[in-house]
Amino acid sequence: MLAVPERPVRGPFFSVDPAVVFSDVSKTYGRQEVIAKVSLTVHAGESLGLVGSNGAGKTTLLKCLLDFTTASGGTIKIYGHDSGRIEARERLAYLPERFTPPYYLTGRDFLAYMASLYRQPLEEERLTTILSALDLDPESLRKPVRQFSKGMSQKLGLAACLLSGRELLILDEPMSGLDPKARALLKRHLMDAHAAGRTLLFSTHQLSDVEQLCDRVAILHEGRIRFVGTPQECCGNFGSADFEQAYLRCIEA
Repeated sequence: MLAVPERPVRGPFFSVDPAVVFSDVSKTYGRQEVIAKVSLTVHAGESLGLVGSNGAGKTTLLKCLLDFTTASGGTIKIYGHDSGRIEARERLAYLPERFTPPYYLTGRDFLAYMASLYRQPLEEERLTTILSALDLDPESLRKPVRQFSKGMSQKLGLAACLLSGRELLILDEPMSGLDPKARALLKRHLMDAHAAGRTLLFSTHQLSDVEQLCDRVAILHEGRIRFVGTPQECCGNFGSADFEQAYLRCIEA
């Protein structure tokens, strides 16, 4: 596991600002409080996993970050910019939890379209590398997306993010729908991206992924942050050598 950098990584993705800062962020729907005064900093160059059970508020927090929904209180900064400003999102790529590409495009047309939005050339060598990393057959890109399985659609969305060239990757349940081989290959690629200085913020239900991929974990339960730190620190705080048991003790405390 890579350590949290004490200073921003110096490289192609160098930044003097934290990647993301949530400050007392709340979100309510009617009388229901989904997010309650969440404060969390994602350092530039780190990999942070947002962990929680269904309904904990993970997706809502990411939607507030991306300005898909308006927070009821608090502030969110992306590289020092208010998250509601367009320029704040110019340095990130995002994959939603339920990714559904346009059914009428072929896989290649979709990737070409996304590359144009990210202002990146669709280079064949890089495309081949990413497709290999995701175990996605290049020939499948000739098919219309409506013929893709859930797993193939997920790989297509991941490919678009990885080809984006953006320094901050925000991935909501990125392993969803992937077979074991694709999961293993994706984790290897994400570790390489992190080692190159990219910042990763992703939500997951898979605690084993957190242990392998993350410098730190933020445990969100019932809309509140219960713990932030390394998986090892979580085990120490909650008196268990097993991260899964430490997680359970954290949310049951």
